[in-house]
Formats: sequence, structure tokens, C-alpha cells
Amino acid sequence: MTPDLHHPLIHEFPEYRETIHQLKTSDAHFRRLFDEYHTVDREVVRIEEDIEPASDTVTEALKLKRLHLKDDLFRILQKAGVR
Repeated sequence: MTPDLHHPLIHEFPEYRETIHQLKTSDAHFRRLFDEYHTVDREVVRIEEDIEPASDTVTEALKLKRLHLKDDLFRILQKAGVR
């Protein structure tokens, strides 16, 4: 995968590496959002790498969804405690 296209959460928030791991194992809501974020991210990457065709509208909607999920996950990480 092209590194600049793929946005794994652990690379987006490296300072929260331990918190991400803890929440993935202890918080079902966080885990669901985490999984959904990575599913959407993979879809965007496949489209941008021309592996899977999609309209610009679909691509932009997926990118927006990824951004909203990332924001939700970040808020949970911030509330979970120290970095």
C-alpha cells in the first residue's frame, strides 16, 4: 500500500499507542469504531490505488466517514486518560 494513502489509527495517533491497545481489548464501542475506521480506510485506499472503481461522490463520502470516525476515536482516546 502506498504509505501516504493509508491512515492506520496507530500512525495517526502514535502518542496513544498504549491507550489504543487497552481500549481495543476493554471497550466494545471503541473496538467497533476502530474496526469500522480501518474498514473504511482500506476502502479509500483501494479506490485511490485504482484497485476498486468508485465515483468521486462515493470516494468523498468515504473520506468524510473516515474523518468522522477518526474524530470520534480521538475524543474517546482523550477522555481515556494520559498520552
